[in-house]
Amino acid sequence: MLGIRLVRLIEEHSAELARGLSEKVRESERTSDFRKLPMEETRLAAADVYRNLGEWLLQKTDRDIEARFRAVAARRSAEGIRLHQFVWALLLSRDHLWQFLRQQSFADNVVALYGEMELQRLLNQFFDRAIYYAVWGYEEAVQAAPEGELERIRNLVMSIGLMSDRARNSAELEE
Repeated sequence: MLGIRLVRLIEEHSAELARGLSEKVRESERTSDFRKLPMEETRLAAADVYRNLGEWLLQKTDRDIEARFRAVAARRSAEGIRLHQFVWALLLSRDHLWQFLRQQSFADNVVALYGEMELQRLLNQFFDRAIYYAVWGYEEAVQAAPEGELERIRNLVMSIGLMSDRARNSAELEE
């Protein structure tokens, strides 16, 4: 099937794709936070996904995608990459991949076109899930941050009646 051939083509060109994506991420103003990271780190992260794309699309489960992208999101959050920039980097990853596939396209009949469309559906599904779980990972990272912990403690103390709204407002003003 052509879809599988295109996945293999992506995997074979994973280093080139990763290099190009790293450059796009570092050059874009919408992903400027990634300049804090070593270029090699962003390149390796991209290469890992591209090199194993067939596995991600055809063998990995929703739980695998969840675990991977929640963990990556938590790490990026801790590194100071803002959520909107991380999401944009994921969108750049998908668009960079589609640009490559358009250059390599060789659908010359209906069956081949169907294979390309099926690959597009699988890729969109993968990136949609990656973004969803990345946002979830960021939310968890924010909740686990010291400020989030302090807020949870304040809410708990208020819920059991050890602190009033007035005392809480005073404490917030002192910060």
